[in-house]
Amino acid sequence: MSSAVEAPLEERLPATPDLVPSDAPADDLPVTIIERRPDWQIVDLRELWRYHELLFFLTWRDVKVRYKQTVLGAAWAVLQPLATMIVFTLFLGRMAGVATTDVPYPLFVFAGMLPWTFFANAVSSAGNSVVGNQNLVTKVYFPRLIIPMSAVGAGLVDFAVAFGLLLLMMVGYMMVGYAVAPSWQIVFAPLLILLMTVAAMGFGTLLSALTVAYRDVRYAVQFGVQLWMFATPCIYLNPETAIGPNARLLLPLNPAYGLIYNFRQSMLGGPLDVYSLSVSAAVGIAALLLGCLYFRRVERGFADII
Repeated sequence: MSSAVEAPLEERLPATPDLVPSDAPADDLPVTIIERRPDWQIVDLRELWRYHELLFFLTWRDVKVRYKQTVLGAAWAVLQPLATMIVFTLFLGRMAGVATTDVPYPLFVFAGMLPWTFFANAVSSAGNSVVGNQNLVTKVYFPRLIIPMSAVGAGLVDFAVAFGLLLLMMVGYMMVGYAVAPSWQIVFAPLLILLMTVAAMGFGTLLSALTVAYRDVRYAVQFGVQLWMFATPCIYLNPETAIGPNARLLLPLNPAYGLIYNFRQSMLGGPLDVYSLSVSAAVGIAALLLGCLYFRRVERGFADII
């Protein structure tokens, strides 16, 4: 009885080509370089662009969640500035200093409340955005800066909805004889909206990073935004008649002041204030640079702290 002799295992396995030829030149081998990212880096635009689809989906998610299971839906974006306009008209209409102008006070207030509502909601939402998305932060990597950016983007959607009501009010007052037709200054309106977005993004990003480390910041934000509105008197007062010259020099240090005032002027056909626009724009851009710089500095510890 004969017995078969089994071949060694190495001989029975099929030959497989080497993944990297042994005689390959050293320059052709794949090389991965891991470098330490600088601590103080403002923003990585290339990385943000790679995740631009995620930014879109997070923005759309915030919009849908905000109006999910609501009766009025997106109409809430209009009701907030509209209700504030009614209150100011009833209690401040005679002392606001606009009785001598051709702009009716309700339209005057709404043209100021519209950008302010966007700015305030964007700052508040962005300030709480990182803590509110802690499940994403702790489970998967992506540029954390996208989170406050999506919160500001959702505010822009609300702004676009309420902007339609502003146009309807302007048309209605023009039909009854008021001289509220926009002039050539309206071409500056998109630039002013962009600058307001920059300022809101700056303050919101800074507050979102601070909220992760100090949770009481979220309560300070809610209270601070309310005070901030009264520190922006151009919303409900005419600066030219109700505010002194010294105050008009200092108030543009509040970025919301100069941007909201000039937005109203561009929409209602008034002259722009170059001084307040320049100072407020500079403060808003500085806030964005500072906010992104600090955010990038501390974002590596978000998953551990949150």
